[in-house]
This record gives sequence, structure tokens and C-alpha cells, in this order.
Amino acid sequence: MSDIPTAEKTTDPPMSHEPTSERSPSEVLRRHLDLADEGAVDDDLAENFAPDVVVLTRWGTYRGRDGVKELADRLDDELPDMEFVYDQVLVEGDFGFLAWRATASNGNRVDDGADSYVIRDGHIVAQSIHYTLESPTDGRPTDATSSLG
Repeated sequence: MSDIPTAEKTTDPPMSHEPTSERSPSEVLRRHLDLADEGAVDDDLAENFAPDVVVLTRWGTYRGRDGVKELADRLDDELPDMEFVYDQVLVEGDFGFLAWRATASNGNRVDDGADSYVIRDGHIVAQSIHYTLESPTDGRPTDATSSLG
């Protein structure tokens, strides 16, 4: 599990599996990151994403849990056996921000991952994702798609 630094100390209660509407945005984001570390995409989608979530990327708009799943599958293809480092996690009201890095077994890496979130009623309802996929073959960025953080 990645160490998740935060910009401010939080007094949120320990993570529980109570009904999702009872969770704070900090708890939702923390649980999303925990499940991402575990590779539990289906659990993450069901527990943390609204059915009508909208994800914006420089490659297009993805809608619903199927859209999020498509992005997660593509990231897994680009970064097999990925290991995340969460450099910064911020939550202010309903808004969250994640700065992240990742390395993969194929040598690919991401050094500039940046995701933002809108979290309401215990679910992620909107997300934006940006990253540059770096390949070991030439050291230059490749044209990659977005992923979950």
C-alpha cells in the first residue's frame, strides 16, 4: 500500500464500510486509492464511483462506470504491475486533487500524474485525469490515454 501524504491533518473517523452516503469526500478518496493499490477495480467502481460519473481527459470524455473501467484497463496495459506513489492528496469540501507517479514492470513510467475529483453523496461524480507516459525505449513521452489515480 502506498503512503498517502496529505496537505492537512484530518480528523475523519477510521474508514468503515458504512453506506457510502455517510462517507466524507476524504474517506471516499482514501478508499479509492487503497483499492487502486490493491488492483480491485470492480470493487472500486461499485463502492466509490457514481453510476453516471464523468471523466475528462485530454483524450476525450468517458462516461459511467464502463468509461472508468475502460480507462483503468488501458492504464493496466500501459503500466503492467504498476506501483503508485502518491505525492500529494488534497481535499477541500467536495473537491479532491491527487499528484501521483507510477512505475511498471515493462519499464514505462509516469512522473506527472494529476487527477482531480468532485465527490458528492459518498461517490466520485466527476474526475479529470492527466499524465504523460514515459517509455524506456526512447526516453520520450508516448501518446497515452488517461487512467484512474
